[in-house]
Amino acid sequence: MPTTVLVGAQWGDEGKGKIIDVLSEDTDVVVRFQGGSNAGHTVIVGDEKYVLHLMPSGILHPGKVCIIGNGVVVNPVALVDEVNELVERGVDFEGRFFVSDRAHVVLPYHGALDSQREALSTGSEKIGTTKRGIGPAYSDKVARVGLRMGDLVSPDFPELLKGRVENANQVLIAMGAEALDYDDICREYSAMADRLRPYVADCVPILIGALKENKNILFEGAQGTMLDIDFGTFPYVTSSNATAGGACTGTGIPPNRIDQVLGVVKAYTTRVGEGPFPTELLDVDGETLAREGHEFGATTGRPRRCGWFDAVVARYAADINGIDQWAITKLDVLDTFERIKIAVAYEVDGERCESIPASVTKLARCKPIYEEMPGWLTRTSEMTSLEQLPQAARNYLDRLCELTGVEMGILSVGAGRRQTLRIKI
Repeated sequence: MPTTVLVGAQWGDEGKGKIIDVLSEDTDVVVRFQGGSNAGHTVIVGDEKYVLHLMPSGILHPGKVCIIGNGVVVNPVALVDEVNELVERGVDFEGRFFVSDRAHVVLPYHGALDSQREALSTGSEKIGTTKRGIGPAYSDKVARVGLRMGDLVSPDFPELLKGRVENANQVLIAMGAEALDYDDICREYSAMADRLRPYVADCVPILIGALKENKNILFEGAQGTMLDIDFGTFPYVTSSNATAGGACTGTGIPPNRIDQVLGVVKAYTTRVGEGPFPTELLDVDGETLAREGHEFGATTGRPRRCGWFDAVVARYAADINGIDQWAITKLDVLDTFERIKIAVAYEVDGERCESIPASVTKLARCKPIYEEMPGWLTRTSEMTSLEQLPQAARNYLDRLCELTGVEMGILSVGAGRRQTLRIKI
């Protein structure tokens, strides 16, 4: 498998963790390139369930090198908890896990600022943040006042931290929140630095070396295209570039060394948090999708909003990311539906619209124009080849590919590794 960027093509939660886990078997290096611990990847290995927040999913395959790139914002406490849990469960990290010294650090005042801003927001001002400090950490990065992993493990960390805490406390007090204790933060995060120091490194030479050795590299995105800070449903988005371009800025890999882009989509659509969602179902069909798909956030536990497949979103994601093939997940969730709908376009202000408006208020007025197809009313979760699928299911998949202009490379019909049909990849 060549150098591959894997991205979510909806609002996140598409099942990227499982696809990454499956592809990692043929990969030498797996790199996470953006986001923070607000994202979660659920991977089922046999009877074991792993929920990974910062750790690249490839860590579950022995011998694979895993890297957290500079585009990620790292909560050291969350990362140490994750490392410790995986070590307790028998995962070996020796010589194969690295964190970029250029990755920015999420500190307690980031979470406090996040929570206070959301608490003070009302109505349409609420973003639906996870309150884990991701947005404020990226804000500090852009404002050039953030601390990086290289700072965390340096002798200068206490001095650097002191000024940041003092500045953050001024803002928190002005917002009506309590000030944070510098000594407590310094003590806790210095301990985290000691635990993580063996893993912090300049990761660019590692990646460039892997490229020169023609190793297979998988770049792992978090969230999804519609949550991208530039191209998503702004302002109801995350704070990083969740699209394929983020793989370059978030790791240091040159654009001309990316061979292919794999997009992950569910066979229907979900989103978590606030913001417009044209195909959202607030009826029994939506309840069925949520129940059969176990639609709860891997990180927050929040229920996901569910709707029919949105081909407008998927086409947009294919164009933005340059997607070469789809990995379509959760086809089995549709097994009980007699009729299934696909949004092929929108109607807004009396006109047909086949793209995503930049205006979030205009997108909120978009009504889906549906095409309806027959369901298959057959259990697909035990099927091991495309040929075994009912014809109606194959017709549905063919129609998704036709509407989006992208061929299918992988199909998932369940949570387990074996419930993955590798068609072209």
